[in-house]
Amino acid sequence: MNDVAHPADAETLRQALIAKLRELGAIRTEPVAAAFATVWRHEFVPEVPLEQVYEPENAQVTKRDQDGVALSSISAARIQALMLEQADIRPGMRVLEIGSGGLNAALIAEMVGHDGAVTSIDIDADVIDRAERLLQATGYRRVNVVLADGENGEPNHAPYDRIIVTAGAADLAPAWQNQLAEDGRLVVPLRVQGLTRSIGFEREGRHLIGRDYHTCGFVPMQGTGECRERLLVLHDGEGVQVGLRVDDDRQIDAQRLGAALREPASEAWSGMTLEKGMPYDDLDLWLATSLPTFALLATTRRARDSGLVASWSPMGVAAIIEGDSFAYLTYRATSPERTAFEFGALGHGPDGVKAADRLAEQMRVWNSDLRDIRAVFRAFPLGTPEDQFPEGKVVNRRNFRHVISWPH
Repeated sequence: MNDVAHPADAETLRQALIAKLRELGAIRTEPVAAAFATVWRHEFVPEVPLEQVYEPENAQVTKRDQDGVALSSISAARIQALMLEQADIRPGMRVLEIGSGGLNAALIAEMVGHDGAVTSIDIDADVIDRAERLLQATGYRRVNVVLADGENGEPNHAPYDRIIVTAGAADLAPAWQNQLAEDGRLVVPLRVQGLTRSIGFEREGRHLIGRDYHTCGFVPMQGTGECRERLLVLHDGEGVQVGLRVDDDRQIDAQRLGAALREPASEAWSGMTLEKGMPYDDLDLWLATSLPTFALLATTRRARDSGLVASWSPMGVAAIIEGDSFAYLTYRATSPERTAFEFGALGHGPDGVKAADRLAEQMRVWNSDLRDIRAVFRAFPLGTPEDQFPEGKVVNRRNFRHVISWPH
C-alpha cells in the first residue's frame, strides 16, 4: 500500500518525476507538465509503494486473467506523457479515451479544463468500476465513464477533437475515424508487423496520416477489435525459451525451425556501428517494412546465457524466416571498452547464410540511406483504389490498409 504519512514526500517524488520526464523528452510543453503537477498518481494506484508509483517507466497491471496474462494496466508515466504531447490537447476540447483506468482520464481532464469534456470507455466492467470509483474519489466527477467495446467508440458524445487509444491495436476502427472531428487527432498504439508504435494520426483527404510516432508497448485490445500475434515455439525447456512472434497468417513449420536452431549459426556482419545507448527503433521498423518474411525472435535471458542464441529480448529482435531457415539481428562490441557495437545477423538452417545476408544487407541500406529519415504511416479505408497509395510497405487489416513509406 502507498499510505502517504507525509504529503511532502509525495510532492517531492512528483516533482522529481516531472523533472525526469522533461529530461527524457517525454514532457515538452507546459500544459502536460501542469497536468502531471496537479494529478496525484498514487491516488489511482493505491496498491503500489509510493516510490514505485512515481518511477517514469513503471507500468502497473490492475487486472489479470486466470493464467496471469495482463488484461488492464496503468501505463508508465513516460508513455502517458508522450501520448498526451502527441495529442496536443487544449482547453475546451472534447476527448475520448479508449481503454480506461482513471489516471490518464484525470490528466486529460486537467488539460481540457472546465469547458472541455472527457469520455473514458472500456469493455471490462471491473475496469470501469475501478476507474469510476477512483475518479469520483479524486474529484474528477465530470469524466464520463462508459462500459463499451472500444471498436465502436462512443457515439453519444461525438464528435471528438482528440481520441486517445490506450490499448494495443492491430488496426484502426472505422468508428474512430467517423467520430473524429474534421481537424481532430487520433493517437493510437498501432501494431504493424509485430512492432507497436504510438502514432498521432490526422486526416489527409479520406485517409489518415501519421508522422509523429514513438515506440511503446500496451495490453492488447479486447472485444471486436482483438487480433493477437502468434508465438511459434522453437525451444522450451527448463527456463530456456525461444520463439518467433509472427503478425500474420503465414504457414510456418515451427518444428523444422526449432531443429534449425540447434544447428551451428552462420554469421553476416553489416559494417554498421552504433554507439552504446543509441536507439535503433527505426532500424527495426525499416527491416519490418523491407523484408516480407519479417518476424521477431523472442527469448529468455537463460536462452542467451546457455549459448543457444546470441540475443536476449522477451519482446523480440528483428528476424526473417526463409522456409525451414531463419536469421536474427545481433551485434558485437567493436572495442574492449564496449562503447560501440557492430550490427549483424546470425542464420540457422540450410538457407541460414542467405537469410543472414539479406538481413545484414537491409541494415546497410538503412544505415546509408535512411538513418536520418522518419517513416510516414498512412491508413486507407478498405476499397481505396491502390493508385492512391504511395510507394511503401502495405499491411492489410480488416478495416484499413496501412502503408508505411520512407520519403527521401
